[in-house]
Amino acid sequence: MMETVRVGFLGAGGIARAHAYSMDVLKYYYPVVPEIVRESVASASAESREIFAQKFGFAKAEAVEEFAQNKNIDTVFILGPNKLHFGHFQMALQMPAVKRIYLEKPVCSSFEEEKKMKELLQKTGSSVKIQVGFQYLMTSAVREAILFWNSGVLGRPVHFDLKYYHGDYLQKSYREKRVTRLTPAPDGGAMADLGSHGISLLMAFLGEQIQITSALQGGSFDGVPAGSDLFSSLSLFDPKSGAVGNLAASRISSGSGDLVHLEIYAEKGAIRYSSQQSECFEYYTEGSNQWVKQVVGSNYQPVTSFPSGHVPPGWLRSMVHAHYCFFTGNDEHSFIPDLQHGLAVQRIVRETANHLTEFRRKFKNE
Repeated sequence: MMETVRVGFLGAGGIARAHAYSMDVLKYYYPVVPEIVRESVASASAESREIFAQKFGFAKAEAVEEFAQNKNIDTVFILGPNKLHFGHFQMALQMPAVKRIYLEKPVCSSFEEEKKMKELLQKTGSSVKIQVGFQYLMTSAVREAILFWNSGVLGRPVHFDLKYYHGDYLQKSYREKRVTRLTPAPDGGAMADLGSHGISLLMAFLGEQIQITSALQGGSFDGVPAGSDLFSSLSLFDPKSGAVGNLAASRISSGSGDLVHLEIYAEKGAIRYSSQQSECFEYYTEGSNQWVKQVVGSNYQPVTSFPSGHVPPGWLRSMVHAHYCFFTGNDEHSFIPDLQHGLAVQRIVRETANHLTEFRRKFKNE
């Protein structure tokens, strides 16, 4: 029999709603899951946390200071604005009963916070389970593609390309509602918000030693700070294999929808994945003269897909599986993004901000 977990949310916005949904539906997908008690939700706004608690079944709506003293909470989800992630993480570690922390990306917002987080990680060790919110790694086809890549069939990587594109911020009304996401990098911007998922994805395939060599920035709108990238592109280098490539993140790519596209070209073949065909990945082996479409569907372990294995896996489905891994640890085949992985991604996000500053200084006279 699995233990009962008592969950507290720090944050009551859109991403918190997605996590509340994912917790609610775990029992529909998996036969063995813990009993989840929704203990408390905290946010800066008393009105928003009260509404959230009532709507999604949390026993209490508390101020952050009250939340920090709650002795019933053993599992904390950190879901507030980016700039609060480090402070909330530090606070959660000091809470009296906390055993698990789910930390949404980015894990922090500055180099000083990165250093302090590494120190906290060393002190904490394995006493608290920490998982970072790179849910894209849990997409069924991505999970299977990583396993196929790790088999070594395609050999050493040579070059790669990854795009994560949205177009929503072309709309002024959309930008005005999300000013907290338009803070200067590395706290805000396309690379911190979208690109961090891309960096995480690349690191799952190639390793966490990837280095950034240069960056470009495009797009400017009234009300958007120059330091907040709406589109940015990185040149990256993998010192382990010698592979090089590009990663682009965009909030202003018209008509792109929610596009993630990854291609890795290797010495013995290639592999690619696109969210436009989320039920599969493709690979090519030298000498075969053909691309093979590997249809995956909703192939999760344990095999308890809902409503069937043929239903295309979506963004929320991957988050549900992320919750399953977080609460149970019962999936040895998934790449689980821990805090060390989150900090490796944050290193690239932070260095991106430095390169973008240099780009604007050199080419835009800023």
